[in-house]
Amino acid sequence: MTISGKTRILGIIGWPVEHSLSPLMQNAALEEMGLDYVYVPFPVREEGLGAAIGGMRALGVAGFNVTIPHKTAVIPCLDRLAPEAALIGAVNTVKREGDDLVGYNTDGVGFLNSLRDDLGFDPAGARILLLGAGGAGRAALASLCRAGAAQVLIANRNAERGEGLAEEFRSFFSGTQIAAFGLGSPSVTDEIQKVDLLVNTTSVGMGDTVFEGLDLSLLKPDASVYDMVYAPWETPLLKEARRQGVRCANGIGMLVAQGECSLEIWTGKVPPSGVMKSRIWAALGR
Repeated sequence: MTISGKTRILGIIGWPVEHSLSPLMQNAALEEMGLDYVYVPFPVREEGLGAAIGGMRALGVAGFNVTIPHKTAVIPCLDRLAPEAALIGAVNTVKREGDDLVGYNTDGVGFLNSLRDDLGFDPAGARILLLGAGGAGRAALASLCRAGAAQVLIANRNAERGEGLAEEFRSFFSGTQIAAFGLGSPSVTDEIQKVDLLVNTTSVGMGDTVFEGLDLSLLKPDASVYDMVYAPWETPLLKEARRQGVRCANGIGMLVAQGECSLEIWTGKVPPSGVMKSRIWAALGR
């Protein structure tokens, strides 16, 4: 890849962001496609988000991904939202369109694709427990409801935030029963025994952080666990799932699928299949 005065800039903002595998896979795809772009990480603290977006405008950045903790906070900094991002209320992809910065969300599509490819899981008619009510949780909830889930339960540390999300989405998806409760409440123990899928949408698992009091031995033998965290490769949640003999997967598949969608939004071209995933697996020695 040769950088010149004509090279266009793409990137990812988040905090922390040094663990991100997006630069590896996006630059591999851009090089394979012969496009004159470069994709770089931008570490942005919460208090610096507004200034960072202003900098993106001033520098003429062509587009960027948004990760934790900015997926909802970035919205007031943008000019408009695509319909999917407006419904979800979170943004993971921003594209410069003329003078405007437009927010998109590709997390939901990436999540469903990974459930299908990595777990062989179809949400239609299923009971699902979501851990977290942030930007990734909103995208997961919307995609699961659209896919015909019978019930989605939200367990969040801040119970009021979880209930607010449930109430908001009930008006859009009457065909799915949506409920919420505190992550440490007895309801978690009651409901985890009945679900077909447990999904972590939070950053818990990075740095070996753990969910206290979450007993995976209560899961049904045919249940599955999906952890959106992918660094480390096997989080404490996934280690425990494997120990219990529960089918499980990390967020690499989702990362790749949403990244392919983002690159198509930015460039108008479909990235070659398998290039992003191969680059990540090679880097991780998998």
